[in-house]
Amino acid sequence: QVQLVESGGGLVQAGGSLRLSCAASGRTFGRYAMGWFRQAPGKEREFVATISWSGVSTVYADSVKGRFTISKDNAKNTVYLQMDSLKPEDTAVYFCAAARGPRAGGGRDEYDYWGQGTQVTVSS
Repeated sequence: QVQLVESGGGLVQAGGSLRLSCAASGRTFGRYAMGWFRQAPGKEREFVATISWSGVSTVYADSVKGRFTISKDNAKNTVYLQMDSLKPEDTAVYFCAAARGPRAGGGRDEYDYWGQGTQVTVSS
């Protein structure tokens, strides 16, 4: 069992930056690929980024590529999402998720555990 707790959300102006953190419980954090998803009001939850269990491989959604960076610190049981050049369309609740195994893709059903989410609001 893995419990995930996100933090770092908030209100920021367009062009600004935020760093989200996701702290995981459990001793086997290094055995999980991690992902970030987001859900805007009235929309489906969508994939943002994923990182392999080693932290070496990353994949991003086209909408955030070049602006967001996912990273993983296995010693701290934490995954991060650095968000730069934020746009109003990035406004959403951001969720982190854990998938058993070395890698995961962009499908929600690939992930076994989910956090409760943290709100990110980008004003224009």
